[in-house]
Amino acid sequence: MHDISLSRARLPATLEIEVLDEFGEAKQQAIAAERALTIYLNKREIVTLMTLGADPEALVVGYLRNQGLLADRRDLQVVHVDWEVEAAAVVTRHLPEDLEERLGQRTVTTGCGQGTVFGRLLEATSLRPLPATVLRQSVLYQLLDNLGAYNETYRSAGAVHGCALCRQEAVLDFVEDVGRHNAVDTLAGRQWLLASESADADIFYTTGRLTSEMVLKVAQMGIGVLVSRSGVTQKGVELAERFGVLLIARAKGRHFQAIHGKGRLELDAVPARRPGDRVRA
Repeated sequence: MHDISLSRARLPATLEIEVLDEFGEAKQQAIAAERALTIYLNKREIVTLMTLGADPEALVVGYLRNQGLLADRRDLQVVHVDWEVEAAAVVTRHLPEDLEERLGQRTVTTGCGQGTVFGRLLEATSLRPLPATVLRQSVLYQLLDNLGAYNETYRSAGAVHGCALCRQEAVLDFVEDVGRHNAVDTLAGRQWLLASESADADIFYTTGRLTSEMVLKVAQMGIGVLVSRSGVTQKGVELAERFGVLLIARAKGRHFQAIHGKGRLELDAVPARRPGDRVRA
């Protein structure tokens, strides 16, 4: 990638406070950090995000990318985060011609900690075709097992979501943040800012719901398989069908629910039924 002026303003994802437990005893407890960060694009205030602050530059770039406000990574010139003023300044060579119109048209979504899509992104039709990645059941199970080693902040403090870029069962990159959309935006930003193998990811994992915005962002990243331990929404299902995304919802242990899986899901590790399991008539 071309050289840009990039700050390195990472902060610890957790901090410790004193709490009283059910026995009245004081102890130190790690909690998730939550910090405000206002994004300015060519001096134009865009939005304020609440974030852990663990990789703010990638979050800012990924957010602008996923909102359609940055179309080409070669346009980036400066990404500077200053926590003293809780601001991120981004300088780019080009802005969308319809920037003011985009900023004036917002769709409030179900996103935790963010939940706003600018312009008409939900009507996007210009996405490049996604790869029709085939997912083997055995690979899904191995991936879920491998992901267990990556939720460090959640294990120590809770109150965060995690997202991962994966290539089959291998976890290439993992991010935790206050909201799942911050996490996916950070991964999208890293794809642009870092020349890493995560650009070859073919599966995206999230701990959050499979909503319309989550499906759209993953499709924008060029990934055709989206896996979650949580459920799915109607609009998420509709957009997944439109863009060609295979959804795997409620993926925990050996259980999952595949949506749009015809021809894309290979059942090569069907678990044995246990006593009491319901059998569909």
